Amino acid sequence: MRNAAREKSPFRQLEFCFETPLVFPLPSAAALQVRAVSLLLGLGAENLAARLRVDWNDRMRTTVGRADFQRSLILLNPALQKFGAAEIDRTLRHELAHLLAHSRSRREILPHGREWRRACCDLGIRGERAGHTLPLIGRALRRRFVYRCAHCQRHFPRVHRLRRATACLDCCRKFARGNYDERFRLRLVKGSS
Repeated sequence: MRNAAREKSPFRQLEFCFETPLVFPLPSAAALQVRAVSLLLGLGAENLAARLRVDWNDRMRTTVGRADFQRSLILLNPALQKFGAAEIDRTLRHELAHLLAHSRSRREILPHGREWRRACCDLGIRGERAGHTLPLIGRALRRRFVYRCAHCQRHFPRVHRLRRATACLDCCRKFARGNYDERFRLRLVKGSS
């Protein structure tokens, strides 16, 4: 009798809105590594597959993943569990495409250039975007240091003081074939000691 009355209730559909949200359990780093290695082996990248490591990094706040070329390492944000298995897999493939593109190339490549886009296609994520649009909450840090390019006059606010000579990337790409050029070195215009 109670069940019959409950089914006739006009608020039956609203009950779903108040249930606790399902959170996809995080797959282990080992399981993700096995998945990534199988993708690489399917593409003939045995050398990279032998070195590859995948891990979760709970220090990540606004980024969902990171690829480290020197260590053949993919780091993923545990906050991905809120967005489901498909988002974890897509992010894994996105970061894997960075490592694959880098391992295939014998020269310096752009992070989201044509080599990376080709690797994305090979990994089954054709049309992948360079950045994510997931609603992750980060922390706001005050940018106390402001640098300026003497050539284009563009300003670069920074949280930390630059420790080494750094140049305006846009100017270096336009006028120095992407190489560092002292003419475009960033100069400190405002900052506390």
